[in-house]
Amino acid sequence: MTLTNLEIFEQLHEAAKGLLWMSESDYPFEALIWEFGEKILLDNEVVLKITKHSLDTPVKVMEFDTFFKNAVTHQDWHNSEEADTVNRYQELVRIMKQYLNDLKVYKVGEIEIDVYIIGKTDAGDYAGLATVSIET
Repeated sequence: MTLTNLEIFEQLHEAAKGLLWMSESDYPFEALIWEFGEKILLDNEVVLKITKHSLDTPVKVMEFDTFFKNAVTHQDWHNSEEADTVNRYQELVRIMKQYLNDLKVYKVGEIEIDVYIIGKTDAGDYAGLATVSIET
């Protein structure tokens, strides 16, 4: 089933609502759609321009599954609330994989890192989530 960009945005928004990305500080996710009106290949420079970062800002690209590995893995020591959070992350990852192709994670900056988890929609645009990760 093919969804419109707006429908994908709504799915991502709902799936991420209330989830926090845990790093040295916890930040919420924000759903996003990047529509260009033409076919553009996403690369570090395009991401920096879209997100209004200086072109000399460091960018690290991560594999989607690597980024979410810990968040989607149940641990024996998890309490029920933590287990529920893992289940929500698993659902979020499922939705992203279902509606987006070529998923990648762009980590922009140092220490207070802007994170963009982006994939391609069937319409040829880009959609995903943004959050912040504090890494010292």
